[in-house]
Amino acid sequence: MGDKLPFDFMAAHHEADKLARLKDTGAKIHVIANQKGGVGKTTATVNLAACTYSVLGDTDGYQHIFIDTPGTLADQAILDRALEIADDVLVPMITEPLCFNPTSRTIKNVIEPLGIPYRVLINGWEPRDGVADLEDTKAYIARKGWPMLRTVVRRYKIHARAVAEGTVVTHYKESGTAYRAREDFFRLSLELGYGGVA
Repeated sequence: MGDKLPFDFMAAHHEADKLARLKDTGAKIHVIANQKGGVGKTTATVNLAACTYSVLGDTDGYQHIFIDTPGTLADQAILDRALEIADDVLVPMITEPLCFNPTSRTIKNVIEPLGIPYRVLINGWEPRDGVADLEDTKAYIARKGWPMLRTVVRRYKIHARAVAEGTVVTHYKESGTAYRAREDFFRLSLELGYGGVA
């Protein structure tokens, strides 16, 4: 969407130290983190920002800032700087066993030692595959004792296409799928308290 995004957007790929300035805005800083790539961090980040903006609208100054972090160990400095200013962390994980160990390492080695409140989001669940993978993922999270969100974000191709089309969930063309995809992110935003009170 370029300049038509319904929120301000900034990229700081090689300027991790500038992230500290975000604390001066007085906004709540929400970091979306998992050192496993492909878990939907960017999709969650932009769509949470869009839903939160949709509920809160234009205000003086910033109330919420969402920071997307790299899904690789190579860019640890960006994640470290983001966590230094974080008020909370959202940890997306997909319903695939290959995601379990990297998510565990991220939480145990990176997030928990800092004492930052965090919650795990089950992301990218494919309902057509049945509930076995979803239930296995929930059971794994429960065994670990991690705080888990009730909202589950379902996998829809419309999210993948949105990146190429430069759009966000609040601007998807109307369809049943768009409605359900939007519903997931509004429910998530409300549960997190970013766009009202759950």
